[in-house]
Amino acid sequence: MAAMTTSKKRKRELDDTQRVSFALSDQPATQLGPVLANFPSVKPTKSTSFKCYKAQTQKPATDNEELPFVEIPMLIAGETEAVDFYSSEETRRGSLGSRYLVGIHNKRTGITTLRAAPLHILTHEVKALKGLQPAAVSALQRLEARAALGETFGTKKAKLAIRAQERNKVDISAMEGVADHLQESILKNTSTLPSKEEAKANADSTRLVPQYDIDALNPSDIYPLHNMIPKPEWKALSISAYMSAGGGAERVALLPFKRSNWINDHLALAFTSPSPNKTTIKMLIYISTMIAFHKATFKDINKDAIQQRLSMVPSVVIDGLLSRFTETARGSMEARKTSEKGTMLLTHMFALCLHVDDFATDTSVLAADLSMEPANRVNMLFKSLGCKVNKLTQSDLKRLGLPDSAGEIKRAILKTPLEFPNPRIRRRT
Repeated sequence: MAAMTTSKKRKRELDDTQRVSFALSDQPATQLGPVLANFPSVKPTKSTSFKCYKAQTQKPATDNEELPFVEIPMLIAGETEAVDFYSSEETRRGSLGSRYLVGIHNKRTGITTLRAAPLHILTHEVKALKGLQPAAVSALQRLEARAALGETFGTKKAKLAIRAQERNKVDISAMEGVADHLQESILKNTSTLPSKEEAKANADSTRLVPQYDIDALNPSDIYPLHNMIPKPEWKALSISAYMSAGGGAERVALLPFKRSNWINDHLALAFTSPSPNKTTIKMLIYISTMIAFHKATFKDINKDAIQQRLSMVPSVVIDGLLSRFTETARGSMEARKTSEKGTMLLTHMFALCLHVDDFATDTSVLAADLSMEPANRVNMLFKSLGCKVNKLTQSDLKRLGLPDSAGEIKRAILKTPLEFPNPRIRRRT
C-alpha cells in the first residue's frame, strides 16, 4: 500500500515538470519577425527560399512613427525553376477579422513564446506560360461549340431549335454576286434623303412657335415683340383708360379677361411705379385679349359673338387673331381652331409672358388661369419655346429683384443660345 502511494506521487511530480506555459514576446512590435504563409494549391519544396518586400505607401511613416511589423504592407515572393510564387490579392481579405500568432517552444524552460505574424496567401504562375496569349475565338466558333453542346447534352426542344437555326442560316457565299448591286441600289435610294443639318432646319421651320432668331445674343431678341403682336394691332391698343383709372379694381374691370391672377398681379405691380411702363401695360392687355379669345373659341367660332364678348378690344386685333389662329376648311366659310392653331395661340401668348417676366415665368399661375392644371402641358409648351423649367439660381434672383423664398418655385427660363428640345423617339412595344 505504501509503494502504491509513492508511485502516484512521483507521477504527479513528473507531470508538473512537463506542464507548458505561454508568454507573449517581449521584442518590440516594430522588429522583424516571422511570416505565416498559406499555399492553397501548389506547394513549393522545403528548399525554396522566399523574400519579403515592403510595399510603397501613399503616406510614408515618419522616423518617430514606425508601424508594427504585422501592419506593414509587404509582398512575399519566391521562385523555383518552373514556378513563381507571390502574395495574392486575397492576402488582405484573408486577414480581416482575424489575428495570427506563431509560437516557439523552449523545452528547457517549458515556455512557449507567442508573437503576432502577418498572414500571406500565395498564388503561383507557371513561367513557361507567361508570354502566351489566349487564342482568339470568333463568334462563329462560339456558336458552333454551343450547337455541339446542345446536340450532345440538350433537351429535345433545344435540339429542335438548333436544327431550325441551321436551316435558317444565310449562305453568305450565295450573296457575293449581288452585293455590289445591293450597295448601288441602297446608295441610289438614300441619295435623296436630307442631311442631318437639312432635317434639323426643316424641323425648326415647322415648329409651332413664333418666328425666332436662332443666332440672338439676348433673350429679348429671340422672339421680337412684333413677331407676336403685329404693328397695326400694337398701334390700335389704347392704354389711356388704364392710366386715368382710379384704382386697381377699375383697371381690372377694363381688361378683356378679368379672372387671370397672373395678369391682375402684374398689372397692379406695373402701376406701383410712379411712371408705369407703357409697353408692359400694352403687352398685358394683349395677353388678356388672347386668353379671352382662347376661352371664346373653345368650341364654336362666331365672329359676331366674339366681337360682342370682346367689345373693348379694337376690331383690327380680333380680325388679326382670327386670321392667324383659326382656319377655314376648303369649300366652307366657317372658321375653326385646330389643335395646331391652338398651340400656336398659346406659344405666342407664353412668349409675351416671358417678355413681361424678364424671361423667367411662373408656369403654375398661368396653368391655373387657363384651366390647364397640373402645369405639365404648359411646361411642355414653354420647353418648345426653348425654355428650361428649373428653380432660379442666386444670380437670377438678384437680377430679377426677387426674395430668396422665390427660389423654391420652378419657372420657365429662356436664355441664349437658343436650344430647342430634341424630338422624342418612341420605343417599339
